[in-house]
Amino acid sequence: MQFSHSDAMWQAFPELRAGALHAGGIHAGGIHADADVEAAIASFNAIAEARLAKAQEGEFPEIQAWRRGFSRMGLKPTQYRCASEALLRRFRQEHALPRLHPLIDLCNAISLAFAIPIAVFDTEKIVGDLQVRRAGGDETYLTFGGEIEHPEANEVIFADAEGRAHARRWTNRQSGLSAVRETTRSVLIVAEALHASAGDDIARLVETVADALARHWPAAPKTAMLTPVSPRFEF
Repeated sequence: MQFSHSDAMWQAFPELRAGALHAGGIHAGGIHADADVEAAIASFNAIAEARLAKAQEGEFPEIQAWRRGFSRMGLKPTQYRCASEALLRRFRQEHALPRLHPLIDLCNAISLAFAIPIAVFDTEKIVGDLQVRRAGGDETYLTFGGEIEHPEANEVIFADAEGRAHARRWTNRQSGLSAVRETTRSVLIVAEALHASAGDDIARLVETVADALARHWPAAPKTAMLTPVSPRFEF
């Protein structure tokens, strides 16, 4: 299986920096100690709290870069937000995020701390390779409510070999089809950023996620940094 961004995406967004991670052995009840996960989440939340005490998320360079990216895709940045901005906004208002699954909770907390969107896919729900590309308009997208949508032509999506969109509007919203659940065993985690220090920040983020996985699951994560020269991640 392979994950990549299309050549057209690299050409349109040369500032893109992306990291990917694959791990097996993931199961909701398999963590060694729930308290350890909660402690890790609390430490990442504290980082986000400290940043938000100085400025709102819309002022963060990481978020501003995604807003510019969404504008270039023809989307209203205040109508469609990247996932990390949506999480930060909710966290600022409620000082907590809902608990969904230990891995998702950890990745959401890391996303808050870095202000960078992180997507987590159940690889068993992906057919063939997964690519970030422009939609043709005939792909299918399953909402979390169970409805089928069709992404608009030229919309940026995560598409598999069967033309199923596993995320719409790039980093805006994932699909219910490949969402992590109690039955999930193998995951692909993708982090993407567009801001000036994205390369260094994505590298630190991937290392942080890999460390968290290894601490809490019997996982041996495989990681990669994606660039226009090395755009594919085989896993």
